Amino acid sequence: MRRPRPAASYIVANTAMLWLGIALASIALWPIYQSAAIVLLVAVTTVAGSAIAILGAVFRWSSPVVLAATVVAFLLLGVPLAVPQQALYGVLPTLDGLVQLVSSVALGWKQLLTITLPVGTYQGLLVPAFVLVLGVSVCSLTAALRARRGGLAVMGPIVLFVVAAAFGPDYAILPLFVSLALIVSSLVWLMWRRWYARRNAVRLLAREARSTDGTGAVVPSEHRLVGLRTIVAAGVILAVAGAAGAGAATLAPPTGPREVLRAALVQPFDPRDYVSPLAGFRRYLQTGESTDVLFTVTGLPTDARIRVATLDTYDGIVYSVGSEAVASESGSFTRVPYRFDQSSVEGDPVSIDVTVEGYTGVWVPTVGRLESVAFTGSRSATLRDRFYYNDTAATAAVLGGVRAGDRYRLEAVLPDQPAPGALQALRPGAAVVPEIGVLPAEIETVLDRYTDGVEGAGPQLAVMIAGLRENGYISHGIGADEPPSRSGHSADRVTQLLTDQRMIGDAEQYAVTAALMARQLGFPARVVFGFAPDVQSGETRVTGASVSAWIEVDTVGFGWVTIDPTPPVRPIPEELPEEPTTVSRPQSVIPPQVVEPDRPVEQTPQESTPEEPATLPEWLVIVLLIAQVLGWTLLAAAVIASPFLAIMAAKLRRRRRRRRAATPLARISGGWNEYRDRVVDHGLTPPATATRRELATVVGGSQPVILAAIADRAMFSPRPPTAEEADKVWKAVRELSAHLDNGATRWQRFKARISLRSLGKVAGGGRVPRRPNDKGTRDSTRAEASQGEGATP
Repeated sequence: MRRPRPAASYIVANTAMLWLGIALASIALWPIYQSAAIVLLVAVTTVAGSAIAILGAVFRWSSPVVLAATVVAFLLLGVPLAVPQQALYGVLPTLDGLVQLVSSVALGWKQLLTITLPVGTYQGLLVPAFVLVLGVSVCSLTAALRARRGGLAVMGPIVLFVVAAAFGPDYAILPLFVSLALIVSSLVWLMWRRWYARRNAVRLLAREARSTDGTGAVVPSEHRLVGLRTIVAAGVILAVAGAAGAGAATLAPPTGPREVLRAALVQPFDPRDYVSPLAGFRRYLQTGESTDVLFTVTGLPTDARIRVATLDTYDGIVYSVGSEAVASESGSFTRVPYRFDQSSVEGDPVSIDVTVEGYTGVWVPTVGRLESVAFTGSRSATLRDRFYYNDTAATAAVLGGVRAGDRYRLEAVLPDQPAPGALQALRPGAAVVPEIGVLPAEIETVLDRYTDGVEGAGPQLAVMIAGLRENGYISHGIGADEPPSRSGHSADRVTQLLTDQRMIGDAEQYAVTAALMARQLGFPARVVFGFAPDVQSGETRVTGASVSAWIEVDTVGFGWVTIDPTPPVRPIPEELPEEPTTVSRPQSVIPPQVVEPDRPVEQTPQESTPEEPATLPEWLVIVLLIAQVLGWTLLAAAVIASPFLAIMAAKLRRRRRRRRAATPLARISGGWNEYRDRVVDHGLTPPATATRRELATVVGGSQPVILAAIADRAMFSPRPPTAEEADKVWKAVRELSAHLDNGATRWQRFKARISLRSLGKVAGGGRVPRRPNDKGTRDSTRAEASQGEGATP
């Protein structure tokens, strides 16, 4: 039998509750997009999806028709709402837009996790939100208006909220308010649906009673207020629970960021797959490379440095971007949608144009803190899609690398820096950098010599930098007129720099040494590899001779402060001859050899190689393998069968409770309820408010009618039934229940055993009716009506 068309008030109420739930859940989408386009998308898509669901309920469309209408709405509205850049006149779909719309249904979810938030209307990243809102609005409202268990419709907004939170950032907007409001709206929706269904059932009972006794009785007034009382009581409970939750969140707020999908996703660009750019420092100083133009920059401020990569991890061999052994924020790169919010950075805005000539590599030269990047030229689309950025380290990269002819425009902010002579006033900041893998042996010795008698981290940092610049000399070890200077920045190279008679090196060694010393003073420090060109008015041509390295230390008040520890270029003095009598280290005294006593012979086997495990017989190995496979198989079967076993156990417990009721009357009532539940589990659906006789008629045959008559007589007879009569009823229930399995296949019998129909709304629990009192037939009729209400499908 087809379900009747829903009433207009029923449609309006469910639609309003769905819109409220979607509006609350969509707040979680705002941190992802932060654009007015997402507001328009949610509003229009919700209305369109609701219209499809309402038309399907009114005109009784089948599921394929509803699906077809949803697909049509997806194709018509998807381009202007989710891919607005591809829409003709902003409202008409185009072929390119449809291709991007359909492809983003499958690819947009992963792209959304590998890009920096917010994304705005970038490419097709609005498509996941469009699909989610359209699907939730159509499915939820269709379930609310047409499904037997329409209360499941409240899960739609909850699913929208959970998915949006999972794909969003590690922070939330008004998390307590949104969560509580969504829960309250969902519970109010469920309570209203329950009240509406109960009111209709009571009215149906009243109409049947009027048609039966002709008294023209009306529905008692207390039934009209039951919904209001339920909502008020639930509102009080929710208010108390909400106040308790708000108080708990205020007194004990979360201490860390929430776990989201993007935090666990492996990023497509991993800097650890590439050689540290600092390892190739001397390459730019080779003959020919030092004079070749790497790239030209227009609009570069005076004294500005061009950053290539920021390195924060030292393992004793190389300073790198991130590390496999530690979790480094500088090692996490994400795609840039269209802009970075640098409003919290105090500094001067700058806009520069870069044209790549001789430079190649994955690392993209930048300045300051990036706000936006715009590529031009024949490869602009490819570079745009492969551009990654790490805002913590202010480092950019392009998968596949940049090459000659690539051009881009940078909008950035140059952070404010303290005055050159204000290092003494700096205090260590709270930034987190990876632990040092290997500390060169002479770092602490030289640092103690520099800072002897100086108190305070800031003054110690200042004297350390001054000591390196005063005692050090610059030599790249390339030209014939330069003293030897080994490249690299491993622990032994840093030790050599600090222990040689003349401290000779270049920016590569001095930057690493200064960073390690600053770390020992308590400052979070990192090394920056880049270029420090002589800025020209107009266009600056950057060559390999401008290569440089410096350090950044995190401080209170200024954040990351740039410090150049490289000594100025000056003549290197001749090395003094070593005096043969000079002993730099005390001679080690070799103690006499200690002769160990012979150990007992019986201990020799215990100190030799460990005992070999005994080899098991081949047949035992096979038996153990079979037992292992059988055990895992049985465990898997038990896990799969556990839900069905739980259902059968619940029915067994219910049957035993009914069978062992305290009074014969309760046992007879329980026997009839047991038979009714068996009938429902076998797929028969009794009419609404069906009496026992009507249910027996649906089953068919004389025996169910007799059982119904016996149950009615026990319920309405002034004489209480005996225990023998209750036992006969249960015997008849067992026989009739077995008769239901006649002619059924094994699969049908198994489905009846695990059916949830009798455990849900279809059969209901059915309270044990009381014996009729002195008021007579009217109370008996009400008891029968209560049984019928429990069996309402």
